[in-house]
Amino acid sequence: MTNLSPERQYAMLRRMITIRRFEEIASEKFRAGDIYGVVHAYSGEEAVAVGVCEALRDGDQIISTHRGHGHCIAKGADLNRMMAELYGRADGYCKGKGGSMHIADFSIGMLGANGIVAGGISIITGAGLASQMDDKGAVAVGFFGDGASNAGPFHESINIAASWKLPVVYVCENNQWAVNVPAEESVATPNVADRAQGYGIPGVIVDGNDVYAVHNAAVDAVARARAGQGPTLIEAKTYRHRRHTERLDQPDARPPEQIEAWLQEDKDPIARMISLLQSQSDLLPNERLEELKTIVEEDLATAVSFAEKSPFPSKESALEDVFSGLAK
Repeated sequence: MTNLSPERQYAMLRRMITIRRFEEIASEKFRAGDIYGVVHAYSGEEAVAVGVCEALRDGDQIISTHRGHGHCIAKGADLNRMMAELYGRADGYCKGKGGSMHIADFSIGMLGANGIVAGGISIITGAGLASQMDDKGAVAVGFFGDGASNAGPFHESINIAASWKLPVVYVCENNQWAVNVPAEESVATPNVADRAQGYGIPGVIVDGNDVYAVHNAAVDAVARARAGQGPTLIEAKTYRHRRHTERLDQPDARPPEQIEAWLQEDKDPIARMISLLQSQSDLLPNERLEELKTIVEEDLATAVSFAEKSPFPSKESALEDVFSGLAK
């Protein structure tokens, strides 16, 4: 099924569990009033971020969406600084001023989350152009949702990337719903990946809850991009386990029976990976799985403690790191 070593598979599972628990804790803290702004949980989609980022190397760059915690963790972001940012504290990635939807770490190739639907697609296309000009073999990966595939930046960016053969991989995380609008009511084609045909690039559909399938598709797309053959559009079919946001005053239009069906173990990306590892190898005995879960809990407890001890930004820093195009 894969040429991934046992240790790499173990590390991938650890990242997936970390993402799930990070989101559960963030949601809990948001509802307790400890986290400000809003939280968009990535629970249920972990296999996409981890499967894709495992195909990347140092120097490659990614860009995220409003639902960006999973991408940050998969690319190697620091949990302490992430949690501090959600808490609005000065030791966070954006000094407590960006919040959940604006985490970035250029040092690891994470160009940032983006609160504007489709806002990151043109940015990552620009990163692909810069990579092509640098000629160092780096690849740029843009994550976005099914709703963003209906926006102008999606079409404009893919068109220019295809025309110039930019080293970009476009990853559509089709979680079936754009807030409360089902994808079948807003996407005119049966699959988002079908739209690739209009731009003369490969369109690949993959089970977004199978981390191995996602990884294999990403490996092929990344190799194609590095070879100068241009972009690929990957559509990962997945599903978010939680509401669009953790705000309980916002409606959730998804049918309860649909949610329940996607929550089953045969659909859950983490349960599927654990089941496969335990059934086909001795890589993951129960004691090692429990050890892994304990490590994740300790890491996240440390992150929460770090965030709670971090100070709030000072009033004097309110206008620091703020840029304006207006002349004085």
